[in-house]
Amino acid sequence: MTLQLAVALDGDSFAAADWVGWARQADEALLDFVTFDDRFGRRGPDAVLTAARVAPLTRHVGLVPVATTTHTEPFHLSTALATLDYASRGRAGWQVRISGDPAEAALLGRRPPLGADELFEEAVDVVEVVRRLWDSWQDDAIIKDVATGRFIDRDRLHYIAFDGRYFSVKGPSIVPRPPQGQPVVAALAHGPAAWQFAGTAADLVFITPADAGDAAKIKSRLDPELKVFADIAVFFGPGAAPSDAAVFTGTVPQLADLIGAWAGSGIDGIRLRPGLLGRDLGEITRELVPELRRRSLFAPSAAVTLRERLGLPVAINRYERPAASGGAEGAPRPEGVPVA
Repeated sequence: MTLQLAVALDGDSFAAADWVGWARQADEALLDFVTFDDRFGRRGPDAVLTAARVAPLTRHVGLVPVATTTHTEPFHLSTALATLDYASRGRAGWQVRISGDPAEAALLGRRPPLGADELFEEAVDVVEVVRRLWDSWQDDAIIKDVATGRFIDRDRLHYIAFDGRYFSVKGPSIVPRPPQGQPVVAALAHGPAAWQFAGTAADLVFITPADAGDAAKIKSRLDPELKVFADIAVFFGPGAAPSDAAVFTGTVPQLADLIGAWAGSGIDGIRLRPGLLGRDLGEITRELVPELRRRSLFAPSAAVTLRERLGLPVAINRYERPAASGGAEGAPRPEGVPVA
C-alpha cells in the first residue's frame, strides 16, 4: 500500500538559510508536506513566518506551520494563513495547538491558564471563526473592472459576527479567500480529548501509536473522514528520543521495513520527525525516499494544492448558493449578512 509522507521540521535556528535548505530538501524529494513546530516558550523563529519565508523558494511541498489558538487572535491567524496560502500557491496548512503551560500564559500576561476542556472548547471556536473568515470573501468577489470603476462586488463579501465565551470577532477578512478556499487544518492528538477535537475541527490528525497494531486501533476510533498520519521519531545515530512518539533507531532499510509494516494499519501517511535535522533529514530525503519508492510504499503526487494531494473534498464556500439548487449541497448555512 502506498502511503503519503511528511517530515516535521523542529529546530531553533534563526538563520533563514537553514530553514530554506531543509524545506528545499523536502521539496526536491517530493514529500507531501513539512510541518514547522512552534510554541511560545520555545527558542526559535515564528513557524508561520518561517513557512512564508520558504514558500516562494519551494514548488511542491506543502507547508504546515504550528500556531496556537490559546494566545493568538483568530483574526490574525486567519489573515496570516490565508497569506501563506497565496505565497505558496495553495500549499498551506495549519497545525492547531493549545497551550496549558502557565509559563507561556505568563509570557502574554493576558489571563490565567485555562483547563484542558476549556482550551479545547476555545480551540473549536477559533478554528470555526478562522474558517468563517476564509469564506467571508466569495471566490469571485474581486471584479477589477477599470471601465466601470468597480473593483469589488460588495454583495459577495460577508460580515462575520461571532460572539462566543472566549472572544468576539467581526469580519469580513482583510484578505480575499485563499487559493484552497480552506487551507488544511491539522492537529496532533495523543488521546481521546484531542481525537474528539480533531474530529470536530480538523481535516488531518497526527497520531502517536506505539506500533502498527496500535495505529490500527487508534485509526478505528477516529472519524473516518479524517486523514490520519502516524508520527515516528527517527534517529540514524545517537540522540535524545522524545516521549510523545514511536522512536526508530537503525538503518534506512530497517526504517523502510518498519514503514512497510505500518502500511496495512489503515493510516493514510507517516510523519517522520528527524531527531537531528542536519543528519537525519538528509538520510530521509536522499536514501529513505528512493527506497520507499522502489518498494512502492511512496509515490509523489502530481496534485498542485495540499487539499488535492491529501484527497480532501473541495472546500465549498458556505455563502455559495447555486441558482439551480438554491444552495450548495453539503455547505453550512450562511451565518453572515451580505454587505449592503
